[in-house]
Amino acid sequence: MPEEPDPTPPPMDDDASTPPPVDSPPPSFDSGVLAAPGQGKLSEKDDKTFGMLAHLLGIFTGFVGPLVIWLIKKEESPFVDDQGKEALNFQIWMTLGIWISWFLTGVLIGCITLPAFAIISLVFGILGTMKANEGIAYRYPVNIRIIT
Repeated sequence: MPEEPDPTPPPMDDDASTPPPVDSPPPSFDSGVLAAPGQGKLSEKDDKTFGMLAHLLGIFTGFVGPLVIWLIKKEESPFVDDQGKEALNFQIWMTLGIWISWFLTGVLIGCITLPAFAIISLVFGILGTMKANEGIAYRYPVNIRIIT
């Protein structure tokens, strides 16, 4: 009687010298490297605070708050420069969308788009605020970057 083949698969090459792949963050839109808190003249805590304020003020003041933060602190911190530009670009487009929607309420489409823009601005502004406070460079998923 012939021998039956062994049903177990052959052992796989187990090369322990190869490290597992490392997930890298997405590159920034301007330098290819994301800015991290504590790289400039400001302390890491101040970097996080001003980065957070750029996003938070955008919720309440539109593009004015991020513009002020960015103009005042862009030279002192790469993180605040990056997050200020990101929040400013987003709030410029949200402000334009809200203004256009307000004018379009006369033809009723603005009744749908106005609350949509307001909710998008609020939700993404809160997400940006939380990430910047953690020291993570936040990228808005819907953003046209005109200020780089």
